[in-house]
Order: sequence, then C-alpha cells, then structure tokens
Amino acid sequence: MYNIDTKYIVALAKKFIETPSPTGYYTELKPVIEKYASMLGYTVTYDNKSTAYIMVKGEDTSRTVCIGTHADTLGLMVRAVNPDGTIRVCALGGTNYSNIEGENVTVHTRSGKKYTGMLVCRSHSSHSYDDSKTLLRDENTVSVLLDEDVKSVSDVRALGIGNGDVISIDPRYTLTDSGYIKSRFIDNKMAMAISFFALKYLAENKLKPKYNTLFSFSFYEEIGFGGAYVPPEVSELVAVDIGIIGPDSDGDEKKVSICAKDARMPYDYDLVNGLIAKAEKAGCRYAVDVFRRYSSDASQAVSCGNNVKAAAIGMAVYSSHGVERAHIDGITDTAKLVLAYLFDI
Repeated sequence: MYNIDTKYIVALAKKFIETPSPTGYYTELKPVIEKYASMLGYTVTYDNKSTAYIMVKGEDTSRTVCIGTHADTLGLMVRAVNPDGTIRVCALGGTNYSNIEGENVTVHTRSGKKYTGMLVCRSHSSHSYDDSKTLLRDENTVSVLLDEDVKSVSDVRALGIGNGDVISIDPRYTLTDSGYIKSRFIDNKMAMAISFFALKYLAENKLKPKYNTLFSFSFYEEIGFGGAYVPPEVSELVAVDIGIIGPDSDGDEKKVSICAKDARMPYDYDLVNGLIAKAEKAGCRYAVDVFRRYSSDASQAVSCGNNVKAAAIGMAVYSSHGVERAHIDGITDTAKLVLAYLFDI
C-alpha cells in the first residue's frame, strides 16, 4: 500500500543515534532536527521545555492530532571526581550499570569542550581483584576513566570538567546484511527517523494528512515527563516509541507493536482498536501487548492532566535499555502504520 523508503529511515536513524542527546541535553540534536526539517520544507518551533514541533496542515483543519516521539536517550552525569581522577557518575534515565561497563563515553563540558573516556568498575580486573566478577555494578562502583593524563581531582578540574556535565555513551551502531540494526538508543532515535520519513512522504507526494498533525520531539521522556505538556489544540496523541520483547509479549523484531496498556494506564480503547484495524488494512504484521514496566509520552500526557486520547506503537526491540536490536521489517511496518494513521485509512 505504501512505498517505505527504508534506506532513508535507517540512514537518518544512524545520524540521530550518533548525535548525543542524553535526557535534558538538547544542544547537539536541535540543529540536526532543524537541518533535516528544512531539507523537507518544514519549520521547527519549540516550547519552553525544548520540545521540537513540526506542524502539518490537514485536509480537515477542525481537529489536531499529534505524532509524538522522544529525542532523549539514556546517559550519565558527572556527580563528583574521585581522588584518583576517575569520575563518579549518576544516571540520566534508566541506565543499567550492569550493561555499560567497558563502554566508551564522552564528557560534554559546559564550555563546549569534549573529553573521551571509558566506564570502568572499581574492581575492574579479575587479575587484580577477588570480587571483579561478583561486585554489584552501580553508581558507586562504576566510574569514568578519562583518556587524559589525570591522577587527581585538581587534574580533572583543570580540564574544565565540573559536576553536572553530561556524559554520553557510545552507541556502537551496526547494520547487518540480514537487516538487523544493533545499537544503543534505537529507543527512540529510530522512531524519530520514522516520523521524518512520514514528513518526507507527505512533502514529496504533495499530500496532506487527514487532520492537522503536530509532530513532536521531546527531550525528557526517559525521566517521565516528556509528554507532561501537550499544546491545547491537540485532541489525540500517538506516541511512536519501541515495543518490548519479553516473556509476556507476542511482539518480535519483525512486527509493529501496539501497546494496549503500560505501567501507568490502559490506552484509549477506541484509539487502540482503530490502530489495530489500520494495521490490518495496511498489511502490517503486528502484535498487541501489555508492557508492565514501560511508559511513553502518551501515557505521561494523560497522567499529567492533558485532555487527549492516547496510544503508543513502535518497532519491537530486543534488549531494551541496553545495546538494542531491531529489524528492518518491524521498522517498515511501524512506518506503514504511522502513514495509515495519518491518512486515517
């Protein structure tokens, strides 16, 4: 039914993924959003939380709906400096310290300087420490080892690194010949790329969505309030995020997931039914699931008192909040369902 430009989606997702944007750190990604929006002929506006918006006029202008994707990722922040010059950290979002040990990182200073390093455990070597394999990995045992000649607190401070500096984690993006994308931050950079594909589809085919459609890109979803504010003209919000793979789910990497309930709430009954019907009409492989340890900007919006109907869809990923894996088939069907929603098939 729709010609999905998967090469565009995957290439743009890689660009987004490799642009650091830990929760609350929007400095580097904003210009990228603006650049790709401008290339398609769209204008980006922002609210006071730096949520980016692109408005597309619909065939029926009496109603406004929203496609919401979050632009923030998991990350870390400088908490303090240890006496030996390693950096103590705290999490931005639901960072899992057990799966970040050994990763390369970048410290982003307030002055704009960047320093690389790696995440190391206090008991970093089995040759040196009896508890290297058993010590709990958490914010008290995992630190940043800078790639600089630093041996003290004063050495680190002399570089211009201070408490509160943001630390981004290397995504390790890989695309396989079999169509799998393996990377950190597929959540939610792939959904951003799908939204931009939808904008490209509309622009290149000179089409309008059924209703006025606001595309939003928030920077605080990973800490629970990306969707706290929704512009008052919006009556319906569909979050495009990730689907979860686990023991209670029917989803897999080659399907689009439709969330019926998350940790906060059941999604709007009629809206979910409509998305299921649209998925079937569009020929999507899909799964309807309940995600008990998950939330989205859509459920955040409702729980914060916005007067909107809410739903959430997305490509299912393996190993969420780690080095995630998705497949081009699930990404394609998510893009199909987004278009089906836009045109209200």
